[in-house]
Amino acid sequence: MEWVDRLNQTIAYIEEHLSEDIDYAQLGKIACCSVYHYQRLFTYMAGVPLAEYIRRRRMSLAAAELQSGGVKIVDVAVKYGYSSPTAFNRAFQSVHGVAPSAVKNQGVQLKSYPALHFHIAVTGAEQLNYRLESLPAFRVLGLASPLAADLEQNFAAVPQLWQQLAAGDTLPRLLGLMEPPPAGLLGVSACDDNEHWQYIIGVASGQAAGDWAEYQVGAFTWAIFSASGACPQAIQQLERRIITEWLPASGYEYDNGPDVEVYLNPDPANSQFEVWLPVKFVGKN
Repeated sequence: MEWVDRLNQTIAYIEEHLSEDIDYAQLGKIACCSVYHYQRLFTYMAGVPLAEYIRRRRMSLAAAELQSGGVKIVDVAVKYGYSSPTAFNRAFQSVHGVAPSAVKNQGVQLKSYPALHFHIAVTGAEQLNYRLESLPAFRVLGLASPLAADLEQNFAAVPQLWQQLAAGDTLPRLLGLMEPPPAGLLGVSACDDNEHWQYIIGVASGQAAGDWAEYQVGAFTWAIFSASGACPQAIQQLERRIITEWLPASGYEYDNGPDVEVYLNPDPANSQFEVWLPVKFVGKN
């Protein structure tokens, strides 16, 4: 399958550049999607974030080199991108549970993480409810927070933005601006390759922005998946199933647009929601 072949090509690129700075933008180009979408694809397909996978691979190779002898710890640290011995020691211990200086001790246990290889497994006994819609552009008003290029760094930023929304009268004021379509409270990951990354919680609206952040969602064909459950766990589970079950066999690929979460009711314990993915049809694999 061409889609899976491209993911495996990104693994080959990572392997070739483990002793260099790895260009995430190049990984996105190889996979034919944005850097943001590539990192999400990788995390759900591999079960580990991209940055952590790279760290594990580097520390696996570093351990093997230190065990073989004839190399200094500081030289291995520099080879794998650590200018500080302290930072290298911290990364090494996070993977192996021992310091680099201990690798030659008799009986010491180390961990080895081989290079990944992606393939498609037969899954999906449980149904996924979705529809395809081609919609014109719409404007979003709301609260915005910048996102880092490394998705792991954003785990705190997004929940903090939701907490800010819940404070005082912020949410009622925002909902008063809503002018569907689409209806509902929107969580927009604006992370294409053409602009500063940000996450916006807002509503579709044509009203004056005032002190709200604004973002223009372009015209796309959307694959729209609906589900319900306790958030954020339920929506994360749905996103994982979309990427690992639906997307590989659908004939569609990510288009260069934002991901959109649509919350149709305000109860986080039993939320009704949709996940919107911008997609383009490339043909059945």
